[in-house]
Amino acid sequence: MTTPEAFAAIALAAVACDGKLGRDEAHALRCQLEYRSLYNDRSEAAMGDLFDRLLLLLREQGVQGLITTALPKLNPTQQQSALAVAAHLVHADRKITAEETDLLNQLIRQMTLPDNEARMVVEAIEALNRDMLDS
Repeated sequence: MTTPEAFAAIALAAVACDGKLGRDEAHALRCQLEYRSLYNDRSEAAMGDLFDRLLLLLREQGVQGLITTALPKLNPTQQQSALAVAAHLVHADRKITAEETDLLNQLIRQMTLPDNEARMVVEAIEALNRDMLDS
């Protein structure tokens, strides 16, 4: 697995962890990736091929297998960014499922980031996506 595949795999795991990959989620995933330097020179066909490969891995290995394969291919900075994208995709609709919470907690545990850094990334994304301010 290459670095671009690994980064996209973490984002795919975030949108697929609840067992459903809807059209809106697929679009949000694509939007999160298309302007990043890892993907901005890829054609529609190349992006389609990337997702076909990742979806095949997802079917074969499940969400956990996809994460386990992807994380070692990312350096700590890339892991931090992948976690932020995953958290954003999970929180963007403001409807967090138990599976999504479990996925984020799993990513936090498996990342090779300094103590509490992964937790802080997820908390920052939660705050960013909060619908209303608490008084």
